[in-house]
Amino acid sequence: MSEPSFRSGDGPAVRRDLALATWGLFVGLALLMLAGGLFGTLLGVRSEKVGLPTAVSSLIAASYYVGFLVGSRLTLTALTKVGHIRVYSALASLLAAAMVAVGITENAPSWALLRLVTGLCTAGLYVVAESWLNDLATNENRGRLLAVYGVVTIAFFGVGQVLLFNFDPRAVTGFAVAAIITSLAVAPVALSEAAVAPSLEEAEHISLRELARVVPTGVFSCLLVGVAHGALSGMAAVYATRVGLSPGSVGLFVALPSLGGVLLQWPISAASDDIDRRAVGFVAAMGAAGVAALLELDSPNKTMAFVLFCVLGGFSYPLYSIAGAYTNDWIEPEHLNAAASQLVTLYGVGAVAGPFVAAGSMIAFGPRGFYWALVGLHLAVAVFFLYRMLAWRSPLAKRPWSEVSVPARAFFVPATIIAMGRRRHRRRADTG
Repeated sequence: MSEPSFRSGDGPAVRRDLALATWGLFVGLALLMLAGGLFGTLLGVRSEKVGLPTAVSSLIAASYYVGFLVGSRLTLTALTKVGHIRVYSALASLLAAAMVAVGITENAPSWALLRLVTGLCTAGLYVVAESWLNDLATNENRGRLLAVYGVVTIAFFGVGQVLLFNFDPRAVTGFAVAAIITSLAVAPVALSEAAVAPSLEEAEHISLRELARVVPTGVFSCLLVGVAHGALSGMAAVYATRVGLSPGSVGLFVALPSLGGVLLQWPISAASDDIDRRAVGFVAAMGAAGVAALLELDSPNKTMAFVLFCVLGGFSYPLYSIAGAYTNDWIEPEHLNAAASQLVTLYGVGAVAGPFVAAGSMIAFGPRGFYWALVGLHLAVAVFFLYRMLAWRSPLAKRPWSEVSVPARAFFVPATIIAMGRRRHRRRADTG
């Protein structure tokens, strides 16, 4: 499998200033992520408080990502019929209702079903947002624009997790507050000018098989990143509760990867605009695996463990933006919206498996098996990026050195080492 020639040009024209075109979307997403962070952490802690087994907790977490698969497929069809703003509003309203419903029951099957509904709605909202942004982006700024998207979603998701300090996980109050915030997220998007939302009149479907043929690196890296993130976000609250952290400390612990993602999302994504995105992804994935290995050497209640967990998220969370940006670099403009749906589907497929991988590791090795799962999953992402760099060679730098950003220069040394390895590999292949 191989990618075609890099498509040139500025991509889809930006119809208005980006700030004007995206302010409502970003404000709405910020509120949604604030509510989602609070809701997800409350449910994770509550499942431990009622004594659910690890396998059942992982099933509930995985149900969320099963909903991802359904939502990402249905949303694209709905977009072509009623448009971005209406689909966004409908999904946010349904999400708010599901959040309240979770708060008024302690039945595990009901939680699994409602978690599926929240996954369906969240995936649909991601498809709306990513197709909207990809319509505005060009190959020259896509990494940075998706970095803003990543910072907004990760930062406010983390803030929502920290809000756990203020609520009793066994009470309905926290779930009700999450639902109220979700309802408020409809207002800024509904007030957006219709003209700034992308038109799907010329959108064309692209099958997953065709997308994999055109850009295998983006497709399979997105899948692997989904597995890693499913394990990280799906079982972090269970792990933290299992090792004896207080509810307030659990909220802080699970929010730290989001904080790290905020701190490193922009420099990592900006670097991927200037040098080979695969090299940046390899370095970031190796960083996440290395930090997860270090966490095995520290006690979970020590300050250093909290700092390392923050850094782990900083390396891990930008990987999805890298996979998405790389994919959209190689496809035609009329396929951008369909590709956004396919990527969310792939991410969801991987994320369904993630909690089970982490749960299996925790059952086999105890609570700290959570970290071993993260080591192995991020190593898998790194190995795949390295394999694709060896299989499909392209220039390491996309711009003259004088135009390369400071973040890209920070990645240039390890990326150059990878490139030297590629050249040696090519010489051996040529002589073999």
